[in-house]
Amino acid sequence: MTEKTQNTMWGGRFATGPDAIMEAINASIGFDRRLFSQDIAGSRAHAAMLAAQGIISSSDAEAIREGLLTVFSEIESGDFAFSTGLEDIHMNVEARLKEVIGDAAGRLHTARSRNDQVATDFRLWVRDQTDAAVSGLRALQRALLSQAEAGADWIMPGFTHLQTAQPVTWGHHMLAYVEMFGRDAGRFGDARVRMNECPLGAAALAGTSFPIDRHATAAALGFDRPSANSLDAVSDRDFALEFLAAASICAMHLSRLAEELVIWSSAQFRFVTLSDRFSTGSSIMPQKKNPDAAELIRAKIGRIMGANVALMMVMKGLALTYSKDMQEDKEQVFDAADSLMLALAAMEGMVKDMTANRANLEKAAASGFSTATDLADWLVRTLGLPFRDAHHVTGRLVALAEAKGCDLPDLDLDEMKSAHSGITQDVYGVLGVHNSVASRQSFGGTAPDQVRARIADWKKRL
Repeated sequence: MTEKTQNTMWGGRFATGPDAIMEAINASIGFDRRLFSQDIAGSRAHAAMLAAQGIISSSDAEAIREGLLTVFSEIESGDFAFSTGLEDIHMNVEARLKEVIGDAAGRLHTARSRNDQVATDFRLWVRDQTDAAVSGLRALQRALLSQAEAGADWIMPGFTHLQTAQPVTWGHHMLAYVEMFGRDAGRFGDARVRMNECPLGAAALAGTSFPIDRHATAAALGFDRPSANSLDAVSDRDFALEFLAAASICAMHLSRLAEELVIWSSAQFRFVTLSDRFSTGSSIMPQKKNPDAAELIRAKIGRIMGANVALMMVMKGLALTYSKDMQEDKEQVFDAADSLMLALAAMEGMVKDMTANRANLEKAAASGFSTATDLADWLVRTLGLPFRDAHHVTGRLVALAEAKGCDLPDLDLDEMKSAHSGITQDVYGVLGVHNSVASRQSFGGTAPDQVRARIADWKKRL
């Protein structure tokens, strides 16, 4: 690209071309080329509106429309030659459009600026990624629901502090993540509602004197409405920040599940077996089967949260309206979106393919005095003890069982009575893990009936 052409793109204000260093720091085409589809869609909508308003001729609008289709095809097929001298995707498309259709291309930029153009392109891209994230979350939820349905009554230990707490069901545990990812989908959906306003027509910052129809371009691009303030329209990046915030929380949830899969697939737990498709081996230890996909998902939160903080720092000190700092808004969003979609797809694959080891889950559930709370509840219900007293009695029995090296159901009745004389044979009816789980019938509890009811609820919602 010649120096003269570069200056022509900038206009007559500059007599010489940019220094190589200035060109390198100023150019964004290395990353904003990802916006080509959104950029061309926005340009097509803008040209159609200009023609409808009589601002450009219908013949020019048709030439622009056809020319943009040609440019789109070239970029999509990999035949387009991008130029850093032309700075960004907008100038690259416009320059090529001029080569394809001639002077009519110069009329496309009537009544708009790169400020509202990039705000529109980026908003469209983030909106697409928001929809993709929701689709990925729904697929993951369906995979978790399948696991929950298969093991609605399988017994496993529930943990607090990573210590055995109370027995729960596998289905109940899977549904906990269905709920988490449901909230994530809701956050993306909420963000989408707010981001669905069209900046196009705000021009550089003050609007335009041309008789444009902003509602028409907004509708053509699938927006609910045009943005109501031209200053805010070109300077707002809240839509990207909200996407990153939602992505960060979602990545944190993915990381929590990934951590459990790492623990559960270890030789010490053997709760689940991950498929070979999402595991790797060791270069030196032939027995190893490493949960690398889960570990990499666990790490993605760092990149995604980092992008969130980075963009917040870019935006925090900017006076209205547009500043070149805002060119730094895209790379971290692109990376975060890529990381999130890869993590969602990998997690869906792992969940679909993994096998829960039912026998190991149930064996672990019966360890660690997991029915101690059931014993305390029985003392309250049957003997009328205050819960604090029942807690104390149960604690004595746990200490006794621990000293004997057995579990609570293995204590005989005389040993039970040593802690409280009112204990009867009926107490053994609540001490088994199946009895414990079946008794948790409160709404949202771990009883199999409750689990199946919540599965049915989610199937309807999805």
